[in-house]
Amino acid sequence: MAMSWTEANLAVTAPGQIFELIDAEVFGTKTQVFKNAPAHLGQIFAGSRNHGDKTFLVYEGETWSFAKTMDQIDALSNLLVNSYGVKKGDRVAVAMRNYPEWVMSFAAIISVGAISVSMNSWWVEDEMDFALQDSGAKVLICDQQRFDIGQESCNKLSIKVLVARAEKPLPTSVDTWQEALAPHLAAGLKCPVVAIASDDDATILYTSGTTGRPKGAVSTHRAIISALMAFSARNSVLNMSGTKLKEVTGPEVPTSFILIVPLFHVTGCVPVMMSCFIAGLKLAIMYKWDAEKALEMIEREQITNFVGVPTQSWDLVNSPAFDKYDTSSLRAVGGGGAPSPTSLVGKVNDKVKNGSPQLGYGMTETNAYGPGITGSDYLSHPTSTGRAVLPMLVEVRDENLKSVPTGQAGEIWFFGPMLIRGYWNRPDATAETIVDGWLRSGDIGRLDADGFVYVEDRVKDMILRAGENIYGAEVESAIYDHPAVHEAAVFGVPHERLGEEVGVAILPKAGAVLDLQNLWEFLEGKISAHKVPIHVIVMNEPLPRNAAGKFLKRELQQRLSKGELKAETRVK
Repeated sequence: MAMSWTEANLAVTAPGQIFELIDAEVFGTKTQVFKNAPAHLGQIFAGSRNHGDKTFLVYEGETWSFAKTMDQIDALSNLLVNSYGVKKGDRVAVAMRNYPEWVMSFAAIISVGAISVSMNSWWVEDEMDFALQDSGAKVLICDQQRFDIGQESCNKLSIKVLVARAEKPLPTSVDTWQEALAPHLAAGLKCPVVAIASDDDATILYTSGTTGRPKGAVSTHRAIISALMAFSARNSVLNMSGTKLKEVTGPEVPTSFILIVPLFHVTGCVPVMMSCFIAGLKLAIMYKWDAEKALEMIEREQITNFVGVPTQSWDLVNSPAFDKYDTSSLRAVGGGGAPSPTSLVGKVNDKVKNGSPQLGYGMTETNAYGPGITGSDYLSHPTSTGRAVLPMLVEVRDENLKSVPTGQAGEIWFFGPMLIRGYWNRPDATAETIVDGWLRSGDIGRLDADGFVYVEDRVKDMILRAGENIYGAEVESAIYDHPAVHEAAVFGVPHERLGEEVGVAILPKAGAVLDLQNLWEFLEGKISAHKVPIHVIVMNEPLPRNAAGKFLKRELQQRLSKGELKAETRVK
C-alpha cells in the first residue's frame, strides 16, 4: 500500500535516513538542512576520483574517464592558485560552448574556493563586458569565439585569459589550455587544499534582468548541494507515494545523461552535470542541439535521461528520424524551464517505449530545484508542474503577501536551503526577491488539495523562448534606439515548438517610415540573436495603454491572434 505524499516526505527525511533533515539557521533564517550533506562542493569533485576509469564525459568522439578528467581539474586548480594567484572568494568567469573544458573549469574554480561565474555564450560584446565588470572577474576561461568577443574587455579590465581549444595564434599574454596545464599535469599535484565553509559563495549565474541589465544570482556550496540532494530525495518520495513509471522491457542500462542545454544554464549545470559528478554517471555532451544527432547519441551511448526544455522533447518525439533509432534505453524524457504543451505528455508516453514524461519547475534562483512531476502523476495531471519535496516549501500568496486558500491563484513563493543567497552587488534586487528567506517566483499559479502546483501566468513581463528568459524591457530599450521608432511594446507570440517567440508592436515617429529589414539589421549585435523580434506589427495609431499609462500587451497579443493586427514575420 503506497503512502500518502506527506507520509512519504516525512519517511524519506526521517532520523537515521540518508536524507535526514535537521533544524539549522542559514544567514539568519531558520530552515531545515540535510544532516548528511557534504560540507562543500570540493568534496564532491574530489570524491569523483573514486570512479576511476569509468567513462564520465563523451564529446564528439572524445571519451574522458573520471580519473583523466580529475587529472585536468587538479592541473587547472594548481594553475589558478600558483600561476594566476587566484584566492578564495575571487571570481573566475567561464565563457564557452558545451566543451569538456567547461566542466573541468567549473570543478577547478570551485574546488579552490573561488567563485565560478557562468557567462551566457550567446552574449554580444556589450553584455559580456558588463558581466566581467559586474562580477569583478580576475580570470576568464573561454573558447576561441568568446575570446574574440571579450578580448578588448579583458585588456581594459586586466583580466588574465586562458583559452581552451584555440583555433588561431593568440597574443603572447594569453595562455592556451594545453600549454598552460602541461607543467602542472607533469607535476601530478592534487588540487590545493583550501578551507571552504558550506555558506561560502560558489557560483554566480547571470539571469536576464527585467530592467535591462542581467543580475548575478549567487549560490553557496550549501545551496547547490541541497538542490542535488533534494532531487535524489524526490525520487525516493515518488517511489514511496506510488507514482508509477513505465514497466521497462529489455536489458537494464546504467543511468546516464545527455547534455542538450547550455552548461551556463542552471539546468545544464546543476541537475544534469552535477548529478553526474555526484553519482559517477556518464554525461554525453552535445555541441549544439539537433534532434537527429541526439537520437543517434541516445542509441549509441544508451542514454537513460533526457533533460532539456520542452521544445527539445517536442523536437525529439516529432523528429522524422525518430523511428530510425533505438530509444529503448530512455527512462525519463522532459525537463523544465518553460510550461509544457499538454499534448506533449501523451506523445512522449506513447512514443518512448521505456521512458516516462517528466517536468520540473525550478529557477536559477532555486538551483533548478522545485515542484516536479512524472509518470502516472503527470498523465493524470497533465497541466500541473507537480509537487515539492522537503526541505522545499511552496506557498501561494496575494499582493499583500498573505497566503491564499487552496485552489486560489496568487504569486508562487519558495523556501528552502537550495535558494540563492541573493544577487551579486544588488541588495535592492535581493530585498525585492527574497523576503524573510522566502523567494518570490514572479509566477502566478495555484496549489490544489493534494499539493500539485499549477503555473498559470507570469507576474513579470517575460517571454520564455525555448527555455531562455527574454525580458521585454531589454528588447524595447534596444528598439527605442532606432531613429524611426516612437513607441514599442514587446510581447510573446505563441509558438508550438519554442513555446513563445518575440513579437513587437511599433508606432513610428510622425513622418518617419520604418523599414523592417533596416530595423532587423540595426538590432543585430545590439542584443543576442534570440531576443530580436521575429514578428513586427507596424501600428498607425498609438499603442493601447491602461489608466497608469502601461502598454496593454495582452490586448496586442489577442488582437494579433484574432487576425485584427497584421505582423510582418522575419524570414531567416
